[in-house]
Amino acid sequence: MKKFIISILFLMIWSTLYCQRSIFQSKQAYLGQHPPGENPEIFARQMLTDSGIAIGRVAFSSDGRDFFYSFTRHWFNAQGSGTNLIHFDGRRWLKPRLIAKALTLPTLSIDEKSLYLLGEGNILWKAAKKKSVWEEPHPYLHLPYDLYNFMPVISGNFYIGTNGTWGKLYDYNKYNFSVLSIERNDTLVKSLGMPLNRPGFNGDFYVRPDESYMIISTNESADFESELYISFRKEDETWTPPISLGEKINMGKAHRFGQYVTPDGKYLFYTSGTNEEDTHIYWLRFDNLLEKLRKQAQSGRR
Repeated sequence: MKKFIISILFLMIWSTLYCQRSIFQSKQAYLGQHPPGENPEIFARQMLTDSGIAIGRVAFSSDGRDFFYSFTRHWFNAQGSGTNLIHFDGRRWLKPRLIAKALTLPTLSIDEKSLYLLGEGNILWKAAKKKSVWEEPHPYLHLPYDLYNFMPVISGNFYIGTNGTWGKLYDYNKYNFSVLSIERNDTLVKSLGMPLNRPGFNGDFYVRPDESYMIISTNESADFESELYISFRKEDETWTPPISLGEKINMGKAHRFGQYVTPDGKYLFYTSGTNEEDTHIYWLRFDNLLEKLRKQAQSGRR
């Protein structure tokens, strides 16, 4: 009951943040880009290419005025990587500004006063927002196991991709979608088990802050090509068998990761590509598709 009450309070705070000064219903929303339909389109190609390869998960603030994205020069190489911020000042979107060098996968805390970032190794980095200015990131959490992905949720827990206590460091075949809880200086990690996790690498995901659904990269090949599937959390806190997001998204072999749903719930973002030259951040209208997938999961159809 206590966790339920805390979740409701956080949800109220999160909803309040979203409603304040939101530009999501204006023409300036989403960097002023023309919204797509249910067919994936490359997002803001001309605005993000100066940084190299725009890659991985993005993040919008709840009012839609801050956009965070990561970039790199080459796949599987942290050199030349980092995270930029593009801010809407009330009149226009400003030029990208570097806020973290060699750190990627930006994730806002629920209260949006902190930004979590990942680099090489098993260290979680954190940047604090003071008077509308993001400070330099600093090491926040050093885990005894690999940390590939990290997202906070309203309940106070964190979802991560990790090999936890059941695998050796850098053993990617032991990565599981997991939940991390932090009590003072102690951490406890627990795999989400089946049906979310499959043999092999399970690291790329997006979880809605209320934990109502997860979008995972699955069916990983030996070269880490994958497809995007979705699973819904049931009342007993177990998860439905993951189902495909459909052929429009999962057409052909490609690396698909960095999935993210905007705070207003309307659009899905993800990174897709078969090589460095054709890797882009895509987006598509998602709210109607989400409801179709929810009904499909409830009916038990795969």
